[in-house]
Amino acid sequence: MGQFAPLPPLAETLRFDPAAREAIAADTRRIIVVGAGGWIGRMALAGLHDALGEAAMHRRVVAFGSATRGIDIGLGRCVTQHPLHRLGDLPEAPTMLLHLAFLTKDKAAGMAPDAYCVANRALSKTVLGALDRIGVDRLFLASSGAAAHAADVQADAALRLYGALKAEDEARFGDWARAGEDRRAVIARIFNLSGPFINKHQTYALASFIRDALAHRPIEVRAPVRVVRSYVALRELLSLVLVKLMAEQCAAVTRFDSGGTPVELGEVAVEVASRFGTRVARQPLGDGQANIYAGDGDGYARLLERYGITPVPFPDQIAETASFLAAYAE
Repeated sequence: MGQFAPLPPLAETLRFDPAAREAIAADTRRIIVVGAGGWIGRMALAGLHDALGEAAMHRRVVAFGSATRGIDIGLGRCVTQHPLHRLGDLPEAPTMLLHLAFLTKDKAAGMAPDAYCVANRALSKTVLGALDRIGVDRLFLASSGAAAHAADVQADAALRLYGALKAEDEARFGDWARAGEDRRAVIARIFNLSGPFINKHQTYALASFIRDALAHRPIEVRAPVRVVRSYVALRELLSLVLVKLMAEQCAAVTRFDSGGTPVELGEVAVEVASRFGTRVARQPLGDGQANIYAGDGDGYARLLERYGITPVPFPDQIAETASFLAAYAE
């Protein structure tokens, strides 16, 4: 692979856009990350550490999750995660909270529907019940593109259930923001992400393709129909969220889709293969209905431009994701 451009240093991939870094440094709120151990949580903590530095990170950022443990945020750094049931014990202080905790669609497929609903609603109840007590006035809710499919009879049952619970959260936390003075909730319906801390390597096509390429294996695209996705770099999305939360003029509730240019998985595979010099093996396409899961790219692009966030091109997203997967090879 000597003839190909080197991967970017991992440190560069763990950095928010300059607009977000400046906004974080200028703000004084405590920052709470709920669901710190997941993909989005780890990237949020890594970006915050880069923007704030060790001392301010320790002073301003608190991480919560299912249990007490250390969270690896890359480059040999670790953040202590506290159990979620202790969230309401924090002293009251002006606070921005990133709510990322949710049992995802793969859990929905493996649990009884009633148990899945109970578990997710309990998470929401714990977070919602603590907001006013601890002084939260800015909140980010990581929703999902699945919320738009809650009533889609063509979608599979697990996706509909997952989407319905995400839609409930959107309404629940939106109502909280509207009910108080100077509260703000930013809700992102997330479709497809790229970048460091990507997980579920066998499930997410982008991770699977890159791992094949890094191992010098042919990239196999097994989908029997067209599969269309739109990717955004997670650090870019979080940069937009953070700038919007701290903007001087903003509605009580803002909801937007993660964007990106729709691309078919075969094209994704070709882009990855060209970056690493491997080949693509594509199964023949049948006549079935295309699987399309993509957000409002135009609306998202307008938001990036409005708030001065530089978009990460898709080839760079591949390189940044590969930088992480190469550093954290299993």
